[in-house]
Amino acid sequence: MSDKILQVGLIGFGLSGRYFHAPFLSVNPHFRLKKVMERSKNEAQEFDSSIENVRSVEELLADEAIDLVFICTPNDTHFDYAKAALQKGKHVVIEKPFANTEQEARELVELAAQKGLMITAYQNRRWDSDFLTIKQLINEGTIGQVVEFESRYDRYRPVPVTNTWKEQSGEGGGNLYNLGPHLVDQALALFGKPEAVSAEIKTLREGSLIDDFFAIRLHYPDKSVLLKSSLMVYNNSLRYTLHGTTGSFIKTGLDVQEETLRQNVLPDTTTWGEEPEDRWGHLSSEAYTGVHQSLPGNYMPFYDNLYKVIVNKAAPAVKPEEVLLTTRVIDLAWQSSREKVILPV
Repeated sequence: MSDKILQVGLIGFGLSGRYFHAPFLSVNPHFRLKKVMERSKNEAQEFDSSIENVRSVEELLADEAIDLVFICTPNDTHFDYAKAALQKGKHVVIEKPFANTEQEARELVELAAQKGLMITAYQNRRWDSDFLTIKQLINEGTIGQVVEFESRYDRYRPVPVTNTWKEQSGEGGGNLYNLGPHLVDQALALFGKPEAVSAEIKTLREGSLIDDFFAIRLHYPDKSVLLKSSLMVYNNSLRYTLHGTTGSFIKTGLDVQEETLRQNVLPDTTTWGEEPEDRWGHLSSEAYTGVHQSLPGNYMPFYDNLYKVIVNKAAPAVKPEEVLLTTRVIDLAWQSSREKVILPV
């Protein structure tokens, strides 16, 4: 890699900025976290006293030294902040959802291309322990050709939480925009573009202002792919069910990186991302039946790739066409649920 150090600005320092981006940027020598925009708090300085604080997006974007901006704010602000950053000549990473519609996403991708800038989505779940493990099983043919794939990301929140924007109605709100981009992106990364999409999106909880359940089916000619998420699943440990022509794999439990980051452990430890054995999946195949050790999860390759894209003109790990396809599938899921139809992609 080059000796150049990229100067970074974070817009927002909530869960995403504080526990996902700041730790990785702080231990990667190719980045310097220069400024953070917080409206009223000073939590960035509590994380690292060398970080400069600003109170507005405009002030952060006015800093000509900043090369790269991460947008870690509520979903309804992503498009406007990303567009403003691109217009100021900054490379941009947007938290999921990349945009609330395919039209918005396409406008951002086209603007970035016109200006010769990188823009991408923070699809960190491609580097989760469980996803890396099932990707390896599929690529190595351990269970043969996949004929059925189900991915779930459930929680148990029977009483709507009123003090978070994620549970407020409005543009970009709801469970599909919150967790859907993870599940859709992972499935597309594994299997590519589907022929069609159908979906059921519901509000199940009394008093809920948002969609809190979705089931999206991606239609492929040779396999069944189902993506589900609900905020009303008491036993919510199941993550993946895969059935192939020569075996099956069942995986429970979440990747450990988020909970480790929340304990203020930086991602430069030798055992980073290693799952405890009680979270390993169960493999049943012609050759072996029993627990199957998970690969370690690690989000750092996402950041290493960002650097190579910006400095060395490498191909992005999360490509613009992949971002656009994810937003298109989510748009189609909404339409399918409303009209109760199967829609071609």
